[in-house]
Amino acid sequence: MSRLHAELQRLYLSTPATADGAAAPVRSTDTAGQVRALVLELARPADWTLIGPVWRGVQSELGWPAPAIAVSGTDGLQLWFSLAEPLPAPEAHAVLQALRGRFMADAPDRRVRCFPAADADPSSSLQAPRVPAEQEATGNWSAFVAPDLAPVFADTPWLDIPPSPEGQAELLSRLRSITPAELAAARETLDRATAPSPAPRPDQTAAPRQAAVVVEALDPHAFLLQVMNNPTVDMALRIDAARALLPFTTGSKPAASA
Repeated sequence: MSRLHAELQRLYLSTPATADGAAAPVRSTDTAGQVRALVLELARPADWTLIGPVWRGVQSELGWPAPAIAVSGTDGLQLWFSLAEPLPAPEAHAVLQALRGRFMADAPDRRVRCFPAADADPSSSLQAPRVPAEQEATGNWSAFVAPDLAPVFADTPWLDIPPSPEGQAELLSRLRSITPAELAAARETLDRATAPSPAPRPDQTAAPRQAAVVVEALDPHAFLLQVMNNPTVDMALRIDAARALLPFTTGSKPAASA
């Protein structure tokens, strides 16, 4: 087994090596629909200014290890998240959607791809495409890239020549998987961030404020003025108070009752 395949297996692989020790094809989705690799891709164009905040945000806000960065070989930039323990594909997709909503909400749907996809199932091919790999249509290559080089690939998210297997292995060797505890804590944080705000409670201060008007405004003219100008009083009552004040708009006050 090559060093590159060993690193891929350590981080993302669900399919073990074959019985004779040869490297099996890299698969991020196993036969039970469990995944260890969560891949978020931004394409057409591969704009690092949009996907870069996800790479930074998961580290600074969620406390996750840095995900791998890859060029798709066609039209996109990808973030590869490694899980120490696999998740069912639907749960993994939900995590990706939460990350997207938190850190990349401005990206249009047509430019975003998630692996596993929403409708991924054990028999489908909706797993993350292999990296590094040659693209048959163009002869270009997908590859993992260093963070400081990611912005360079915005217009051409591919390599013209095969990447060095040793160099790819070295990039991956610096990464680690997200632990179950880190994943659980992050999901709570993301859930709180996306939870709807509670419905406003009735204004409990309205009654005391209205009561203050009654207690303090013993003068009828002043009382009517306070009722008319009090936003907590029902509008119909404020209109009645205004009508009662109409005869006294010249500045005179109603005579006090005997």
